[in-house]
Amino acid sequence: MRKMEPLKFGIIGCSRIAKRSVIPAIQKSKFAELEIIGSRSTDNAKEFANEFNCEKFGTYEDVISDDSVDAVYISTPIDTHAEWSNKVTAAGKHVYVEKSSTYDLKSAIEMVESAKENNVRLMEGFMFRFHPQHQKVKELIKEGKIGEVKSFNGIFGFPAFPESDIRYDSGFLRDSGCYPICASRMIFDEEPLGVFCSQKKIPESGVDVGGSAILVYENGKTATITYSNGSYYQAKYEVWGTDGVISLDRAYSVPPDFTTKVTLQYNTENNWNSRQNEIFEIEPKDHFLEMLDAFCMEITGTKKAPFDFEQELLNQARVMFAASHSANQTLSKVFWFEDYPNTNV
Repeated sequence: MRKMEPLKFGIIGCSRIAKRSVIPAIQKSKFAELEIIGSRSTDNAKEFANEFNCEKFGTYEDVISDDSVDAVYISTPIDTHAEWSNKVTAAGKHVYVEKSSTYDLKSAIEMVESAKENNVRLMEGFMFRFHPQHQKVKELIKEGKIGEVKSFNGIFGFPAFPESDIRYDSGFLRDSGCYPICASRMIFDEEPLGVFCSQKKIPESGVDVGGSAILVYENGKTATITYSNGSYYQAKYEVWGTDGVISLDRAYSVPPDFTTKVTLQYNTENNWNSRQNEIFEIEPKDHFLEMLDAFCMEITGTKKAPFDFEQELLNQARVMFAASHSANQTLSKVFWFEDYPNTNV
């Protein structure tokens, strides 16, 4: 691996996830440096800057106009992601945008087009994809440990957030439901043919606080997704095959010092009494740091990323659009992609 100069990062949005996970990852990385922090409030930006020993702070515009900045992390409200991403890429800087990338497919397409027109990179921040536990799951599947894969079942939910929380601005499909949706696409390594989604909404605001979705894949495979704000904490998935099941109990939001476990269950013979369990412990990893390093190394040509950032963002946005469209029908129905050729990305 050749030596590279660290990418200098600007921050747009002083969010909890920026404070708790992303800025600490930037400061731990060999491939990144914190250059400037921007907020709608310069007082807030100054407070963040002081906490992280960052000399420079200011407005969002100050971050974008700073010639020393190579890349920008955006963690503003979801409905502003496209606006700020396009401004950043137009300024010739790379973008790491918090998930979900945007509200609609059209905006996601515009974000990618702007990045490509300005010869910069754009990545959506699904950090869990970079945790090694998922690679272990894929290895077990490839080795035929559970036979032919039939289905995926993913759950992500937590106790209710206060009504003042910013998550209520965008809804929880885009905040938490997006994780198991993304995970199913990652595990199957293909895109769904259709999506059905039903949501529980707050009557006064129409904001979704929970729901379920079914994603239909090739050869009869399905992914069942459940998400919830106001439930016992769950962040897991299982992959079910003809000969066994693989499960993760902490799939999406993993503390950097947490040892995860991949559980494989199978039969040695075709009866209940032969059922066996194998547990694979995965050493702690900071998946924010892993993602950030992958982003930086891809940009500098040091090491190729495991997937195409921009295409992945578009594919995820396409499925999220389909889920929202299905749920917003008077009677929820399956959104078949073949019926909507304009969604091809």
